[in-house]
Amino acid sequence: MKKLIVEALGTFFLVLTIGMTVIDPGAGALAPLAIGSILAVMVFAGGPISGGHYNPAVSLAAAIRGALPMRNLIPYWIVQVVGGLAASGVVIYLKKDAIGATPAMVPEVGPALVAEFLFAFALCFVVLSTATAKRSEGNSYFGWAIGFTVLVGAFAVGGISGGAFNPAVAVGLCTMKVVAFGSLWVYLVANLLGGVVAAGVFLTVNGRE
Repeated sequence: MKKLIVEALGTFFLVLTIGMTVIDPGAGALAPLAIGSILAVMVFAGGPISGGHYNPAVSLAAAIRGALPMRNLIPYWIVQVVGGLAASGVVIYLKKDAIGATPAMVPEVGPALVAEFLFAFALCFVVLSTATAKRSEGNSYFGWAIGFTVLVGAFAVGGISGGAFNPAVAVGLCTMKVVAFGSLWVYLVANLLGGVVAAGVFLTVNGRE
């Protein structure tokens, strides 16, 4: 239960920060800095308890890698999505006049699939390498490595896909009408596939330790 509470809280603050900074009036071009920073600090806060995933794709990669019991995967997914939805509700309340003021993003399928897959892969691989690998055990930088991966991804491909790299975030973006619900499948497919491939590459490089 402690792990599930932490996962819900971390995802809540991640999605809350995303909504508050990307929906006008927000942080504009500086939004990725706030998003990467909140992810980093929440990973530092919750990592020792739950692993600090806050992302169904990361949880899937961790389960395949063996860092998360498979029996915990679905509960993690549920609380992550619930946390994201709760955050969306708060953003909608706080920014009610801005919600839906601009048309929801409908990303081009091909480029969005590629962009989301690549940076979901990068994020999951970084999490596995810095937060679960024995060779990096006890390091003091894992939170920043994870947060900076999202920061870089948002700057690099945010204009192409919206820069979710996280199915729970994608659900939140759709709920807040930042992204059209009809495009949700793009994020689910690309992000989860990125997690699977990242786990496969990690195991190829590191073995099961």
